[in-house]
Amino acid sequence: MKNNHVRNIVLAVSLALTVLAMYMVFIFVPTERTMGIVQRIFYLMLPMGWLAMLAFTIIFINSILYLKKREDKYDLLARSAAELGLVFTTLTLITGSLWARPVWHVWWTWEPRLTTTLVLWVIYIAYFMVRSFASEEHRGATFAAVVGIIGFIDVPIIGMSTSIWRGLHPGAIMFQGGLAPPMVQTLVVSLLAFTGIFSVLLIQLVALKNDENALMVLKKIPD
Repeated sequence: MKNNHVRNIVLAVSLALTVLAMYMVFIFVPTERTMGIVQRIFYLMLPMGWLAMLAFTIIFINSILYLKKREDKYDLLARSAAELGLVFTTLTLITGSLWARPVWHVWWTWEPRLTTTLVLWVIYIAYFMVRSFASEEHRGATFAAVVGIIGFIDVPIIGMSTSIWRGLHPGAIMFQGGLAPPMVQTLVVSLLAFTGIFSVLLIQLVALKNDENALMVLKKIPD
């Protein structure tokens, strides 16, 4: 009951923030002078990219805990975060391509930030592949945990890619004073809204997987 109460509060706050974020993205924030209306995708693309990296951070932490303590709850949380992370990484690549087409005149270019994000997507796929190929559940969880730990190397590389290599992708303009105050406000609200949605989905997904595990245990109990 307590978990449901917390989930409902987070859900209500997230929905309110999402409505506010959509208003700010499409009505409140001014149209960027150079890129025009397509720049508004930025307020959706960046939060999705943030969630892709946040999800893998959760995978990384819980993979370490699983290998150390061998408790299924850590693997369950890591697996749930991976499912959401794969979705948001895919959406990041899609919105990135939609943004790149009118700005760079190509759907895709092997630019450092895009390339490292694609690598993260491949690592997510590998995470699920090693699970499916394992003959036993605990072996699959162990292999996936190793992928989750090693694959985390790509997360800081994505974050620093615009500083390490020269590319077309803009750097951390939010921290360099490159955005007008309304743009910063819109981006912050959008980040909070998407993070809230991610939290609700993660809580719900973990709860569903716990129910599935409990049901499997009941099925194994003889009549």
